[in-house]
Amino acid sequence: MNGSSKNNSVAVIDYGMGNLHSVESALLHAGADEVIVTHDADLIRSADRVVFPGVGAIRDCMSEIRRLHCDDLLDTALREQHKPVLAICVGMQALMQHSEENGGVDCLGLLEGQVRHFGAPLQDQDGGRLKVPHMGWNRVHQERPHPLWQNIADGERFYFVHSYYVDASDRSLLAGSVDYGVKADAALARDNLFTVQFHPEKSHRAGLQLLSNFLNWDGTC
Repeated sequence: MNGSSKNNSVAVIDYGMGNLHSVESALLHAGADEVIVTHDADLIRSADRVVFPGVGAIRDCMSEIRRLHCDDLLDTALREQHKPVLAICVGMQALMQHSEENGGVDCLGLLEGQVRHFGAPLQDQDGGRLKVPHMGWNRVHQERPHPLWQNIADGERFYFVHSYYVDASDRSLLAGSVDYGVKADAALARDNLFTVQFHPEKSHRAGLQLLSNFLNWDGTC
């Protein structure tokens, strides 16, 4: 959808590496007035809030993010305009300093920490083997209160697809965790930024509730 900013418009940053149609549809279903899938700077600046999605290989993602100057657009939304920003999956990983994927990739460094491979062998609490990638439903443990957890039960299941996990250096950022052989960061929050490793657009009722909370969030904790 294109056009001027409405009361609750969302720009989904398009650098060619996200589940863009699914994210757009879920945001509209959650109550967004307008969803703009774009890398156009003017459209992103005029939106009320920003979603930064991502899937695929981090090296390819970082290449396209920088080629299209999406890193500058994201920085403007976060630091200059102070609008609410939600990062999803590889979008979350891209905000960190470095990823172990593909032999090592430098990321945006907006948040301090690393993106690590799950490694092998992974085992659950009963000694059963866990496969990588971590794919499917898993419980997210809320590590601290946040407006985006409103009306979502602690331990609610969300949908994950990833082989690498975030390990933030600043543990005060931790908003949610997930257990999959290791305890991994499932959500980080700082000021007007909220990031999730899972896919809210694929997480049915709980995911739509989180997106609805995002649409009603003013960017403060």
